Amino acid sequence: MPAEIKVPTLGESVSSATIARWLKQPGESVAADEAVVELETDKVSVEVSAPVAGKLGPHEVAEGDEVEVGALLSVVEEGAGSSPAPAATAPKETGGVQPPRATSGPVARPATPPADVQREAARAEVAPLPAAAKMMTENKVAAADIGAGTGKDGRITKGDVISFLERPATPAAKPAPAASGPRSDDPREERVKMTRLRKTIANRLKDAQNTAAILTTFNEIDMSAAMKLRADYKEQFEKAHNGARLGFMSIFVRACVAALKQFPAVNAEINGDDIIYRNFVHMGIAVGGSNGLVVPVLRDADRMSFPEIESAIASFGKRARDGQLKLEELAGGTFSITNGGIYGSLMSTPILNPPQSAILGMHKIQDRPIAVNGQVVIRPMMYVALSYDHRIIDGKEAVSFLVRVKESVEDPRRLLLGL
Repeated sequence: MPAEIKVPTLGESVSSATIARWLKQPGESVAADEAVVELETDKVSVEVSAPVAGKLGPHEVAEGDEVEVGALLSVVEEGAGSSPAPAATAPKETGGVQPPRATSGPVARPATPPADVQREAARAEVAPLPAAAKMMTENKVAAADIGAGTGKDGRITKGDVISFLERPATPAAKPAPAASGPRSDDPREERVKMTRLRKTIANRLKDAQNTAAILTTFNEIDMSAAMKLRADYKEQFEKAHNGARLGFMSIFVRACVAALKQFPAVNAEINGDDIIYRNFVHMGIAVGGSNGLVVPVLRDADRMSFPEIESAIASFGKRARDGQLKLEELAGGTFSITNGGIYGSLMSTPILNPPQSAILGMHKIQDRPIAVNGQVVIRPMMYVALSYDHRIIDGKEAVSFLVRVKESVEDPRRLLLGL
């Protein structure tokens, strides 16, 4: 009996994914545990492997399709496979139905309507995806209220329903209608479909701007003491802690932890008419991945040591580049840090990562003249920015929080002494 390849459990609150790309074609040989298809969720990409060795059967879904957890993707016929099956072009040439014959790849399916017919049918009646339909029924939401969905052929997804339910109670202005008629592309342009991850990032950032009262406060930090500490103990630190490298991020994480304990509203979130205060810190660290920016979470960062923080961040960075981060590692953050300085950014205003209420932006270290004790000196300076939700955090708290971070980084001994 063929071994089925199905959509695996994707993590808490994730019920669907998009077929990003097929890594193996029908008729190709696959080894046990060899990746055959890549799925893209709202947060990360996931590779699904063959359960047994053999020959891959037909693709049950196409690239770009949205699939639910447990949906059948393909099957594997146990035994020796073959080279990739040639494209089934004969039906297109003859226009007739081929007689049954043995083949290592899929044959044309005459019963399937042409793509243009399918699109017309989809436009005539576009049903929400199952998970979305269930949520709409539970919340008494009509498809007309939501409008066109973001799924394939305009189908309403669960994310569309969640976004609709999270909209403010006051009526929001409707988006401007698209320009009439299709856009005329220049021959020198290239049109690429937006990935699911990129769409999710775009929607979340826009939702943050629409929902939160975002304000940013700035300060600058003299990095002299932190740089000297790193230079003095870099080699000893690496030898003592199994190759973990001493960087500035662990200093900033510990500085933020100390400031969050002093100003708990910065670590809180708004939930309906309530404010949720936390007695722990789950620190999100923004890292660049193969498919865009992701924010893995240092859980209980307030209990972590310098070497534990550096080791965890190094692991996050490597696995983000390899696309190996797990869904659960990206959820549950209470405060985030993003470092645009590694790309050369001198100053920016970071956007909140909902439902968090604040995010710290680090930037490039640059030698600048500053006044110290009445003298102009050159010091390595970094601009830092704190973007925060003014609905829950007052300006005084935000400014004081950033000053507390500045004091800790400029004199790291304060972190060791708990001052």
